[in-house]
Formats: sequence, C-alpha cells, structure tokens
Amino acid sequence: MADSDNTTTLPFVIGRRGAAHGSPASRTIDSALSLWSEWHRARYASSLLCRVQQRLESQIMVNPGIQVLAADSPKRVREQTALISSDPRDYAVAREAEVFAMTEALKLQDSIPEVAATSLIGVIAKLEMIVGADRDIGDPTDFPWPHIASALRDLKAIAGGLPIGHRSRERTREDLAKHWELAVKLVAALEEEGAAKHRGGVVVS
Repeated sequence: MADSDNTTTLPFVIGRRGAAHGSPASRTIDSALSLWSEWHRARYASSLLCRVQQRLESQIMVNPGIQVLAADSPKRVREQTALISSDPRDYAVAREAEVFAMTEALKLQDSIPEVAATSLIGVIAKLEMIVGADRDIGDPTDFPWPHIASALRDLKAIAGGLPIGHRSRERTREDLAKHWELAVKLVAALEEEGAAKHRGGVVVS
C-alpha cells in the first residue's frame, strides 16, 4: 500500500477550466464531476482493500497458525501499515471492507442517469464512469464499449481531460477506515450469530 499516497484526487471546482468554455454554469461545481469524484474515491479504496485482502490471504497460507490481535482498530487502517497480519479475522474483515467499498462505487455508478452534467467536462466525467464499468463486465471489446470509449477520446480532444489534483492522504485514510469499521461490525455480528447458533444446538450447514 506504499503507493497509495501518490495518486490523484478529487474534490475540485471546475473554475479556470470551466471559464475556458465560457458558460456560467460551467464555472460552478458540476454535479457530474462531484459524482465522478466520489466514484473514483470508492473505486480506489476498493482496489487498496483488495490488495490488503490478497496479501492477508497469502500470509495466512504461509503462516496459518500465527495469532495476533483482532483487527478491530480503525487506527490501523488510517495508518495503512499494520493491516498485514496472519489473523483469519483480519482477512474476513478486509474481504468485507472491499465489498463495502465496491458496493458504494456501484451505487454511485447506478446514479449516473439521475445526474445532469452542466458542462462538457461533466459529460466526460459521466463517460469516464461508464467506460470504467467495462472492467466489471464479461467482454469489454463488445459493442458498445469500444464505441463509448471512442466518443470519450473525441470529447477529451475537444474539451480537455478531467481536472487532476493531489489526493489527500487523510481523505484516503478516512475512506479506508469507514469501510473497515463497517466490515468489523459485520464480521463481529456474523461471529456472534454463529456462536448463538452453536449455543442453541443448531447445526450450521
């Protein structure tokens, strides 16, 4: 996760780029850009948590008997350091945290039709999310994915790319901590449910 601080971000205001397009609406925050910013953050958090999960899985396979403290401290996520252990509970939490982050990204993606872009850059932002979804489908080479990507390239050539800034380390840590805390609660609830079933003499299939 060492590369997590050298990425791009996004809350931003169109500002100077919007002024180049001349429309008063484009000088304000475009709702489509805000949506893209949130979607980008959720996808990025999901990718980081996926890597954590994979590394935890590898360590469990190598050292299945090692015991460490349970992963119920969001501080470890914020620091982005002490997540890699060999506790199976850590792995379960990382797996669920990734699901929470990806679910958030998918919900934002689903809301694209409900958000109206107010600038060409906003349209580009919407298309970036749509094209980004091709990684989640069976064959991104089928119609209409290459055609949408082609239209996106044309728009970028005309209007320019999306504004890029520096990602806030604190924002990334907050995003990770949010999903991690939700996952900790879910795993704890599942463990309690399993324990209750055993206490009640219920056989879990």
